[in-house]
Amino acid sequence: MIDPKKIVLVGMPGSGKSTLGKELAKRLNFPFYDLDDLIEEKEGKKIASLFPEKGEGYFRKLETAVLSGLLQREEAFVLATGGGAPCYNENMELINGSAVSVFLDVPLNHILERLTQTQVELRPLFSGMDTSEIILKLKNMYVERCSFYEKAKIKLRGEDISPELLISSWMPLLKIKP
Repeated sequence: MIDPKKIVLVGMPGSGKSTLGKELAKRLNFPFYDLDDLIEEKEGKKIASLFPEKGEGYFRKLETAVLSGLLQREEAFVLATGGGAPCYNENMELINGSAVSVFLDVPLNHILERLTQTQVELRPLFSGMDTSEIILKLKNMYVERCSFYEKAKIKLRGEDISPELLISSWMPLLKIKP
């Protein structure tokens, strides 16, 4: 059953899922979770070290297990997923079966502006890449992942996605009072 008080943000790395999610959760008085943080907590390791040590396959299975466990909870929450989470192991179907999914579709040039060198180093998929390689990788990722993101129940497009926009546009439809 879909719980309108479980809000799951999906989108590309750097699209603002964590930033928007924290602010949205604060305004709704819901707890905020970041799927990557929950995975790191469970494993006791940073994701940047999980990828090279155990591989992406291990990470994706762990990601699905943590996501599934969270979605089964009774509580209301806002969750920011990792950029790839909706694209593996039928996770988007799992999300849509239990929560309201929101796709933050931010133009790639704005994502690139947001990804500082420090942020890039923390993201294993961009490790060791220069700017032109990151741009190409982002474009390819968008093409590969967009069909999964487009399954979201709510789609917000543009560079100025804000908690106000999400609350004012969509929350009344979900009968949630901020």
